[in-house]
Amino acid sequence: MTTKYIFVTGGVVSSIGKGISVASIGRILKSRGLSVTVVKLDPYLNVDPGTMSPYQHGEVFVTKDGGETDMDLGHYERFIDIELTRESNLTAGQVYLSLIGKERRGDFLGGTIQTVPHVTNEIKARLTGLAERSQVDVMVVEVGGTVGDIEGLPFLEAIRQMRNEVGRDNVFYIHLTLLPYISASGELKTKPTQHSVKELRSIGIQPDTLICRSDFPVSDSITNKLSLFCDVPVKAVIPLPTVSNVYEVPLILENAGMGDILMRTFGFSGHSEDLQDWAEMVGRMSAVQTKIPIAVVGKYTEYPDSYISVKEALRHAGLAHDADVDIQWVHSEDIERSGPDALLATARGIVVPGGFGPRGVEGMIEAVHYARKHQVPYLGLCLGMQVMVIEWARNVLGLDANSSELEPGTPNPVIHIMPDQAAITDKGGTMRLGRYPCSPVDDTLTALAYGKSEIAERHRHRFELNNDYRERLEESGLIISGLSPDGNLVETTEVRSHPFMVGVQFHPEFQSRPDRPHPLFRDFFGAAKKAIREGNQRPLPLRETG
Repeated sequence: MTTKYIFVTGGVVSSIGKGISVASIGRILKSRGLSVTVVKLDPYLNVDPGTMSPYQHGEVFVTKDGGETDMDLGHYERFIDIELTRESNLTAGQVYLSLIGKERRGDFLGGTIQTVPHVTNEIKARLTGLAERSQVDVMVVEVGGTVGDIEGLPFLEAIRQMRNEVGRDNVFYIHLTLLPYISASGELKTKPTQHSVKELRSIGIQPDTLICRSDFPVSDSITNKLSLFCDVPVKAVIPLPTVSNVYEVPLILENAGMGDILMRTFGFSGHSEDLQDWAEMVGRMSAVQTKIPIAVVGKYTEYPDSYISVKEALRHAGLAHDADVDIQWVHSEDIERSGPDALLATARGIVVPGGFGPRGVEGMIEAVHYARKHQVPYLGLCLGMQVMVIEWARNVLGLDANSSELEPGTPNPVIHIMPDQAAITDKGGTMRLGRYPCSPVDDTLTALAYGKSEIAERHRHRFELNNDYRERLEESGLIISGLSPDGNLVETTEVRSHPFMVGVQFHPEFQSRPDRPHPLFRDFFGAAKKAIREGNQRPLPLRETG
């Protein structure tokens, strides 16, 4: 069967939930028994977001095969419950790099290389090639940016050509726009959407469906007007209101008829809607009354999208314990200035996520020390494990210790660069990336959480625990609770006589799902829920005496 293609473009402004909408469409299709894959097209010239600052592009999501990709791939994986590869994120940088490489090899036999047809052909070849290899029923493709961006034009031209390339019955265009609210007149405005669709049509793309984002209810008169001026059937103009819980979006789109429209257009039969389990999960989220305060101590906390997978993994873990998470975003540099006591006093659990460079790391180390001394459940992720080892080496072993990444001249590099990384000078795509196996050690919190003898987790790092210090660390009481199968790389560490203090060299947050929380996050949250901070003791059941 020929793969069907759904192309989702954005208009008016960015950051209105295109990634969540695409992930929700994927969930709807999967709920109807169809096989799905998703691709994000990013028009920037970076080869991948791996070298970008989190402040500019949010989290770098790592795929199982080591791709450093856009954070939207995390939404796709969480909502659809699939594992994607690096092929699911195509950037302009990758396209041009490939073309220039071919030109230098002489593949074009002296021809002039042009945007059309060469750039567009490269984009189409990447999409159709992935479809052929994956053999999925439907490929959903998100085009990054907004219509009108100059760098996005080759991608829009490529998806326009796809309709003739694979057949008109096999392509469906969705345009996501914003309906701004003008407070002075008290009304939603359709004109920006009309202009956005006009721009799209000038390229040669007629949307089959409009998804209209709004902070306010969208009336029938608005949808009728958009139908008229944008030449879209009125039932295909779908309002998408702002919601407090993004996991509601598949239900909203399905109830608005999105699934039926797609099934009818593509001629799929016998695929009835089945989002009952998803609806029950969303209902449980809405019914939760208990909130557990968890401090996330990081260096990019001004922009929480830098830790979006950590945030969602905590939400998933909370749901498993019939609770929600109240994330306290704590900047590690604030701890350096003010100390940890006031900033962490109410947290019932502490998470230190990944990061690079020395800025703010001393504050993270103080947060680790605070968690260890005050028996606050702690979960360290990547750098969060490394600072846990540094804190132990300093305060238990009494060493002047650090990581050679953070202090190249440190006398005790308890964290050092991996030997196979030492000679690498290029920054992009050269770390230890992707899924690697790990063997949990028996009778540890790690082994208890996973319940299996071998696991596989996704990594993104250059530095590791220095084996020259491993014996001393273990003799002093630090538990090495997970190793690479050859026993050479330390993957997880723990502290005994503590409610929960675990550091992992990998990124478990990437494999968490709303209906299947990651076991480490699940057990960490369970320990945090049980934790009682000073001043929050439960009242004793007193009995009257007479």
